[in-house]
Amino acid sequence: MSAASPGPRRIVVVGGGIAGLSTAALLAEEGHAVTVIEARDETGGRAGSWERDGFRFDTGPSWYLMPEVFDHFFALLGTTAAAELDLVPLTPAYRVYGEPAGSGPGEHIDVVSGRAEATALFESREPGAGERLEDYLDSAADAYDLSVSRFLYDTYATTEGLRDPEILGRLPQLAPLLTRSLVRHVESRFSDPMLRQILGYPAVFLGSSPYDVPSLYHLMSHLDLDDAVYYPRGGFTEVIAAIERLAVARGVEVRTGTAVSQILTGADGTANGVRLADTSELSADVVVSTADLHHTETVLLPPDQQSYPERWWRKRTPSFGALLLLLGVDGELPQLAHHTLLFTSGWRENFDAISGRDAHIPDPASLYVCRPSATDDTVAPEGSENLFVLVPIPADPALGRGGVDGEGDAVIEAAADRAIAQIAEWTGIPDLADRVRVRRTIAPGDFERDLGAWRGNALGLAHTLRQSALFRPGNASKRVPGLYYAGGSVLPGIGLPMCLISAELVVKRLRGDTTAGPLPEPAATA
Repeated sequence: MSAASPGPRRIVVVGGGIAGLSTAALLAEEGHAVTVIEARDETGGRAGSWERDGFRFDTGPSWYLMPEVFDHFFALLGTTAAAELDLVPLTPAYRVYGEPAGSGPGEHIDVVSGRAEATALFESREPGAGERLEDYLDSAADAYDLSVSRFLYDTYATTEGLRDPEILGRLPQLAPLLTRSLVRHVESRFSDPMLRQILGYPAVFLGSSPYDVPSLYHLMSHLDLDDAVYYPRGGFTEVIAAIERLAVARGVEVRTGTAVSQILTGADGTANGVRLADTSELSADVVVSTADLHHTETVLLPPDQQSYPERWWRKRTPSFGALLLLLGVDGELPQLAHHTLLFTSGWRENFDAISGRDAHIPDPASLYVCRPSATDDTVAPEGSENLFVLVPIPADPALGRGGVDGEGDAVIEAAADRAIAQIAEWTGIPDLADRVRVRRTIAPGDFERDLGAWRGNALGLAHTLRQSALFRPGNASKRVPGLYYAGGSVLPGIGLPMCLISAELVVKRLRGDTTAGPLPEPAATA
């Protein structure tokens, strides 16, 4: 335990997703007594799991990126990602299909991670693009290293990190990256439509559009083109299981099927426990909510204790919503890689449909297909395939909810039918619909009902400029001492690695650590 820590405390963590479990594990490692309260019957949150007829589906994240963040997190707990997970590098990292110009499948290319492979691909499609990609990836790697060392692990409890001379000296280079959109940054360098889309689509992983996120996020291309893409065998439920296992081994109590109805405060206004849905109470010295921030603020706290009241949310931007399809398919599907992306030719129109004034489900849509059965024989019966399809759609619960075997709301099931037909046509699998044996849809109405997600969004607060870094909600309540936050709606942002970092930011808050970088890792034992 850090010398700056006042001693062991009783801590209640609200939410048993990756943010809640990782926060609990790190706090237990610090010596605190931690209880996790999860409303659903299973842990995992957005990174959940569903099984039927021998198929096991991840219901959320499916890209294992930023491996060094996972490595660092596990190192803080005295272990390694390699010891806890069976990580498989993917080759190709992903496949991309363009919209067909006529009948038959669209053009497709395989993207292989590695600088040499990526530059060769770009050069093969656009003379001179290989050299320009070298410069682009150099800049992306530099921005990524700067983000990890100076921005992502900063609580912004003080301006100490922002006043660092190295940061101030970089302002002339950083300013254009913060004020110019990612799409402008890409289009000023490359002409080939598919190459532009490869570099722009990572904005979706940030819950937004390449037209809306700042070009600083070109750093995402360092992850898939320069670095590598991995898959944890057994699925992302294995990541959740590993973190929960480490938490429980440190004494964390995990209670599932138990909803929190209120965060309690004492006479001095300090958080001192939670009230459960059955009206029982659990006392604590510290409360950490990893539930959706909007739910935490507007449901679990009274108005006078809300740092982010409803009027604050009216001026904020949620991540995209999502239509998820979990499909168990008879026979093999070699037309699809482990990760496959389908890009529409109407790129701007696609994103306008999702977040413009006349928001609607795009048709056709730029969508994503994960085929984990290409890599993992545990997720589908022999001779069958497991498909997870994500269609970015508006964050609007009024669009409806999904269901099993086509029993979701009509708008959602019709959109799912269109997505299946699009995949079939664009990738050359004409009988795909006929081969679907297991089908489940998940939609914004489900995200709202099951996860308390604000406006039914799929990921959290979108990474627009005014919702990134110091402009993003912090990890401590402004109104309630002893109340902290972690998860995709707060610092540092969206995605599994960001949730691991947000857990570490809670530890830094409790330690009183205002440094900008990651916590020191304990010395490895022989």
